[in-house]
Amino acid sequence: MKDYSYIDPGAVEFVAISNIEDLPVGERLFVEIDDLDIVVFNLAGEVYAIGDICSHDDGPLGEGEIEDREVICPRHGARFDVRTGKAVGLPAVIDIPAYPVKQEDGQLWIGIPKEE
Repeated sequence: MKDYSYIDPGAVEFVAISNIEDLPVGERLFVEIDDLDIVVFNLAGEVYAIGDICSHDDGPLGEGEIEDREVICPRHGARFDVRTGKAVGLPAVIDIPAYPVKQEDGQLWIGIPKEE
């Protein structure tokens, strides 16, 4: 797994994933773009997108509880900052992808790394 916390918005192609109203405050949305499993959170009106995979054991992360802008892996309790993908609680020590998100023309867009 690649070790990084945030993808530079200048190095991505934005992909429309849904209408803004399809993701109310406090909810999450699961999307797959190419081979990337992504979970999108609307926390107090701020939208964040991270990889839906725990770097500790490759388990699904998106079903985990949210506390203070951190998602807690439901398998072993690893914690990740939803804003940056940074691993902030053991047993995970490797960051996960965090994708830039924008809202435009009533749509939510996620920035996916451009292929080289």
